[in-house]
Amino acid sequence: MARVLEIGSGDRVLEVSRRIADGLLDVQRRVNAQVDAMQAELLPEVRRQLGQADAEPVDLAGLSNTRIEGLSIVVTPEAVAGVLPLSAASAATTRAGRRAMTGILRGEDDRLAVITGPCSIHDPGATLEYADFVARMRERHGADLEVLMRTYTEKPRTEVDWKGFAYDPYLDGSSRISVGLVATRLLMRAITEKGVPVAAEPLNALTPQYVDGLVTYNAVGARNVTDQTARERVSGFSSVIGFKNSPEGSVESAIQAVVAARAGHEFLGVDRHGMTAQLSTSGNDTGHVVLRGAADGPNHSAEHIAEVRARLRARGLPEVVVVDASHGNSGKDHRRQPLVVRDLAGQVAGGETAIRGVMLESNLVAGRQDLDQQRPGDLAYGLSVTDSCADLAMTEEMLAELAAAARARRAR
Repeated sequence: MARVLEIGSGDRVLEVSRRIADGLLDVQRRVNAQVDAMQAELLPEVRRQLGQADAEPVDLAGLSNTRIEGLSIVVTPEAVAGVLPLSAASAATTRAGRRAMTGILRGEDDRLAVITGPCSIHDPGATLEYADFVARMRERHGADLEVLMRTYTEKPRTEVDWKGFAYDPYLDGSSRISVGLVATRLLMRAITEKGVPVAAEPLNALTPQYVDGLVTYNAVGARNVTDQTARERVSGFSSVIGFKNSPEGSVESAIQAVVAARAGHEFLGVDRHGMTAQLSTSGNDTGHVVLRGAADGPNHSAEHIAEVRARLRARGLPEVVVVDASHGNSGKDHRRQPLVVRDLAGQVAGGETAIRGVMLESNLVAGRQDLDQQRPGDLAYGLSVTDSCADLAMTEEMLAELAAAARARRAR
């Protein structure tokens, strides 16, 4: 097994992940067969003790699973973690990253946080190469910036499109989810072992379990911020959490989410074995608003920041914001991200203390390309298949500008 886990380069990530997934799925089939056998043996006695007669056969045709075309087992979080446990280096990276991010949000650390990386990762090799870039930037700007890497493997969709690396890692519609989940953990483990903390955007209750202990920062996206179940879930997250304003620009939705996530909740979830469980949470006090712009324009100006501060103050919440330089704030044009950063850097250098972090969409190559699931091998290397991204040179310039702004604010 040790030889299987030596990925070497990004080219082998999917091969290794497939071998792990196939082995774990075989184990899961055997476990499921034992569970079925035990229930078939034990449940009749429970029914007898309760005075319940054996159920008569009922024809469920047209009543159950009428639109389900297939059902496949998946690897469980516990099994994946058993084969791919956290290394000491990964654990140290995540622990230090969470401590740094929490300190920045609380005002105990006067640096700026920057979350930078691809809109979505789709190529393991390019992902690891980008992680090396982030490692260099962390070394260069560590005194002024806490730089995290976006490792988004789930993509929210307004209608229908590719749903992300975790769901379709081969980019061809084959939907090998077990392989994608294993590969996601494998990549996050490799990145954090480089000393680079990671950020993610989980879209459901299950996927965070597969990367438990590896994620420093989780964002709740614009499409999910109004979902009360999402707010409840992150109230139990060990990571730092941010809530984006809704697509139409509602900051109130994000503020409501912050309030909800700070409280404890009781809800249905799953345990590490994938079994349904009742979860009780204590609340997450790291929650904050992320301004990502809206369909009708940006919301990163000094006037917008002042308005959000006032609204947070009125709710008794910390006056803390992170600003997304992409999405609505850049009109999804990567060439406009530096303009957003320049405005934010000016505010920070001028003494604005509410701005604690900035998000960038960045990749090895500038721009974006369309994914043809019939010909995924034709994709250009290092180029986004979702939103348009800045390249490394542009990203270096933006990081340098933000670092200078952090120094200027400290000097004040």
